[in-house]
Amino acid sequence: MKAYQIGAQDGIDALVATTRPEPVAGPGQALVAPRLVGLISRDVQLLRGVYGARQPATRIPMSEGVGEVVAIGEGVTQVAIGDRVVCGHFASWVDGPFRSDVFAHDIGITHDGWLAERVVLPAAALIRVPDALADADVAGLASAALTAWNALIEICHVKPGDTVLCLGTGSVSLAALKIAKARGARVAITSSHDAKLATARTLGADIAINYRTSPDWAAEVIAQTDGKGADIVIETGGADTLGRSIAAAATSARIIVIGVSPGEGNAIPDYLSLILKNVTIRGIANGSRAMFVDLLDAMVANGMTTVVDRVFPFAEAPDAVRYFAAAGHLGKVMIAV
Repeated sequence: MKAYQIGAQDGIDALVATTRPEPVAGPGQALVAPRLVGLISRDVQLLRGVYGARQPATRIPMSEGVGEVVAIGEGVTQVAIGDRVVCGHFASWVDGPFRSDVFAHDIGITHDGWLAERVVLPAAALIRVPDALADADVAGLASAALTAWNALIEICHVKPGDTVLCLGTGSVSLAALKIAKARGARVAITSSHDAKLATARTLGADIAINYRTSPDWAAEVIAQTDGKGADIVIETGGADTLGRSIAAAATSARIIVIGVSPGEGNAIPDYLSLILKNVTIRGIANGSRAMFVDLLDAMVANGMTTVVDRVFPFAEAPDAVRYFAAAGHLGKVMIAV
């Protein structure tokens, strides 16, 4: 089969095309033929050698996608040949609360990912895709959208009347925007590009703030919420934005930390504000299979779709990575296998 591997992990050009024998589904496993693969930020970090421990040069990357089951191993009853399937990238997190050991089976990191003509996946992690959802709507959900669902629904219990602040217009923020609006919340979003903010408004954003022209964007959030601030902050910016997220937060707000950018300054420059506002800061990592099922059901029930910026053919996967890394996109960048 044709595949890509991460190679030397010394930059975004490290991605290497290769061929290898088609894998075989063992007991409890399914052999899946990927159809569409989504890119996420850690794919680029992995190629640059800055995401956790270094992985074998032969690792097949990419943590999210949609595909068709083409073979099943002994004892598999969860899926059948011909099923269209997705799965979260923490393959062992089926249900229940987060456990630290879910990192031991991380698709596209510790185990081969989706950027190949065939991939072996644990059958218990797979989810049949509802017929109402197109490949492009589900291929890019396993990281960003599932994380946004966990943050807003499972952790923060977002409700009508809440104000949700999304930092930037990356995939997590756009997914959070749609989920929050479907639950009746008000959404504020930031970006350095007016065109991206205009698109965010068409997707339902109530407040759009350009942080280049309004560098004190926290004050803008306070001003445009009549002095209250955001009840929930989807913090994807990392250490350098956390202080402003606290400044933009309402009393008793919840800040969900998703971004892993290390930053250069003090992450919390104003501890007094943190205390006076009674703010809760919580880090999360992705979500479970059960959450993914709920997300898919909500997408069907609410007619939610995924914003797709561009789809590259499989032969142009390195170009897709370079395009994604340039960060000029709005919505998912995908690769058709």
